[in-house]
Amino acid sequence: MRRYAIIGGLVSIAAIATAWVVLREPPSASLPVIAGDQTSRIAHGAYLARAGDCAACHTARGGEPYAGGVAIPTPFGVFFAPNITPDTQTGIGTWSADDFWRAMHEGKSKDATLLYPAFPYTNYTRVSRADADDLFAYLRTVKPVRQARRAHELRFPYNQRKLLSAWRALYFHPGEYANDPARDAQWNRGAYLVTGLGHCDVCHSTRNALGAVPGDNEIVGGLIPVQNWYAPSLTSNRETGLGDWEIEEVVDLLETGVSERGAVFGPMGTVVHDSLQYLTQEDLAAIATYLKAQTQSGEPPEPSQVKVPAAQAEAMMRQGGKLYENHCADCHQRHGEGVPRIYPPLVNNEAILMRYPVNAIRIVVNGGFPPSTEGNPRPYGMPPFGQDLSDQEIAAVVSYVRQSWGNHAPPVSPVEVSSARGIPVD
Repeated sequence: MRRYAIIGGLVSIAAIATAWVVLREPPSASLPVIAGDQTSRIAHGAYLARAGDCAACHTARGGEPYAGGVAIPTPFGVFFAPNITPDTQTGIGTWSADDFWRAMHEGKSKDATLLYPAFPYTNYTRVSRADADDLFAYLRTVKPVRQARRAHELRFPYNQRKLLSAWRALYFHPGEYANDPARDAQWNRGAYLVTGLGHCDVCHSTRNALGAVPGDNEIVGGLIPVQNWYAPSLTSNRETGLGDWEIEEVVDLLETGVSERGAVFGPMGTVVHDSLQYLTQEDLAAIATYLKAQTQSGEPPEPSQVKVPAAQAEAMMRQGGKLYENHCADCHQRHGEGVPRIYPPLVNNEAILMRYPVNAIRIVVNGGFPPSTEGNPRPYGMPPFGQDLSDQEIAAVVSYVRQSWGNHAPPVSPVEVSSARGIPVD
């Protein structure tokens, strides 16, 4: 699964939109030569493409790199990622470095058409001009592919691009990242990567009715659209526990997908596989430093969860204990301690104890693997139990894990299991 952007909603009152800026400007001049050592700049641009996970949206499964065509379902309709290879007819082969910078920094295409925020320019505006130029230099070296972009399939009024001017006036504030003088270089580097190219708030945020992050890069957790995994709050030590982790443990998780404390699954596994494992130790440590500094800055809102009556919860604990013994204890051990870097511990595991239980349910139903990475090329996986256990049984065993060995989290209802079971895996 790929890193999905939540598409910004559109203001539906045309009278508001017409009061804002004109949507088209004259195209920029012909392609200039980018100064400097091209070899090193291209290599750096390739690194930045990994850091931003550009291929996730611009490379279709089985398709040519960066040729686009990836379907991005959203609550507003389906977006299709464009071709960003240097093909002159269907890609960005006629774009200049200024054109590319305008797309990254201002959210405007070559002819100044306003871009939908499915392309997360609300984050990319923070990228420096030098980094944008290096990224563009790299994209000019990839294989040109003749593949016309597919038109978006959006519902009215979201298909009225002119209304984007009002949305931008409300929620888009262009500007390169500026270092915080009160913080050290490592913290600032982490902030630059997390809030800029990394666009972490695309998943780890709560969106308003118009699909926007109301604050400024609020990584306070939320459901990833369509996929319906829960991306935990990165500002809450209660949800991630990162505040209690050592920097080296966070780096290990981001680089390999596993650590002594746990493992990544679902969409985050793809992010680690396609992007984070390729970052330098210095950049991973910077990201870890920044994230750890955020873990006391706020708590996510309470989720809406089905309440389980006390008598039912007690019966589920007895049933869940027997199911755990039969299906789980061999790997995760009798008391949930797990096997480090092989089978994640279930004791004090924030991924299991989050107030929103959908991730734990989906792992039991569908199984899964951490990503295969250079540091962990053959990860141990979790088999699916959805075909063997009923909704009641899965609710029982998940509830048992969430309330045993010192764990304290609300029990799970069979209704929640039924809802999660119907969500596609990819």
